[in-house]
Amino acid sequence: MNGPEVYATIFSVGPGKIDMDVIWTGSDDGLVHVTRDGGETWTDVTPSDMPDFGRVSQIDASAFDAGRAYVSARLPLLDDFRPHIWKTDDYGASWTRIVDGIRDDAFVNAVREDPTRDALLYAATNHGVYISYDDGAMWAELNPGLADLPIVDLIVEEDALAIASHGRGFWVLDDIGPLRQAEPGRTDASVHLYQPAPAYRSADGARLSWWLAAEPESLMLEILDADGSVIRTVEPRDPDAPRDRWSGASLAVQEGLTRFEWDLRTEPAATFPGMILWGVRTMAPRVPPGSYTARLTADGLSSETVVEVRANPWIEGVTVADMEAQYAFGREIQAKVHEANSAVIAIRRARAQIEERLEATDDADVREAAHNWMQKAGAIEADIYQVRNRSGQDPLNFPIKVNNRLANLLSMSERGDGAPNDGMREVFQIMIDELRGYTDQLQEVWDGELAALNAALDEVDLPAVDPWDESVILVWP
Repeated sequence: MNGPEVYATIFSVGPGKIDMDVIWTGSDDGLVHVTRDGGETWTDVTPSDMPDFGRVSQIDASAFDAGRAYVSARLPLLDDFRPHIWKTDDYGASWTRIVDGIRDDAFVNAVREDPTRDALLYAATNHGVYISYDDGAMWAELNPGLADLPIVDLIVEEDALAIASHGRGFWVLDDIGPLRQAEPGRTDASVHLYQPAPAYRSADGARLSWWLAAEPESLMLEILDADGSVIRTVEPRDPDAPRDRWSGASLAVQEGLTRFEWDLRTEPAATFPGMILWGVRTMAPRVPPGSYTARLTADGLSSETVVEVRANPWIEGVTVADMEAQYAFGREIQAKVHEANSAVIAIRRARAQIEERLEATDDADVREAAHNWMQKAGAIEADIYQVRNRSGQDPLNFPIKVNNRLANLLSMSERGDGAPNDGMREVFQIMIDELRGYTDQLQEVWDGELAALNAALDEVDLPAVDPWDESVILVWP
């Protein structure tokens, strides 16, 4: 004997959430009692249709009405697998049975009220999770990606629904914002972007969810700052295209409900295939606390919502002004990282075109001009980026160059939420001056060696080389 075999035992307790003197209890032989004076006196308020020896598995007091409570009971040991849930709005004086929509053999282990939306309920049953939007008048299955499992309990914690299964682990539906915002006809809209929960600057990011009535031909997500300027754009990417750690986020193109996590960063600096950097975590700064706008556009139709970014409440001694200063400094660094990487990209685009032109002609003047360009542009490229890198550990053997040092400074400036110190600014200025020297040299190459090469190409009726031709696809080294 370990207790449950002995009847007349209090099996569940439901503390009041509005009036602390209200406490509900349920026993393993089907009795429900309530006190409204902190336990001084108790009243038997058992539902009249409670089956004999029903085990009251859960009582959940409402967060919206002190007299409301939800009771679930189970009787599988008595060969009764039916669902049993009741609701009262008058401290148990009357009860309403609320099980419509739950399958006949799904006995109920727990029922919980959503703490932020009145009449939104969740039920843990022997056959998964159920949800009701109308205070239990009708239930529907809520089992996305979940096997047919016995769920023994569930709880709503902030913006997540956590469930415990019998023998199959814990599961978390970690963003129930769309469930809370569901309304009749909402899914009839072609595009709907749900209101996300507040995002914290030192956490994962802002979880955005949207509904698309049909798979769109075009899709774009934009993040706008308080001034209405677009600071981040995310679009779908070719699934067959090569990817590396710098490839960035992309959107899934599909109908129905989709979720995307914005990492709270702006548009990343330019990158190129096969780029290997040391000690670099990001290509873009993290935004400071404030209100931002997310705008989703599908086939020309848009939906917007506000994204609130908050400071980490656990970090003390840092002001919003400090984080804004960090962000502004990060934007300055990012611009220089972008400038450095763009120079490498331009050189590589030009080189790809030159190699193509050389396959089309044996002209001596073209080959000499191409050789001169290769020599000078290649040296500048090697000053900006460590071209000998081929694997992630190569920077241990080959010195990192200015684009890597700039990107590392961006990462180091975000070690914490504080404003940049004087040392960071001094180092940044040194690298700015170094990069300017290389880009000035590169401009001389564009004006000199490239101009001479294009003149030679014109003599043999071949197209000129354009370093900024975005149609040129760079290959992986």
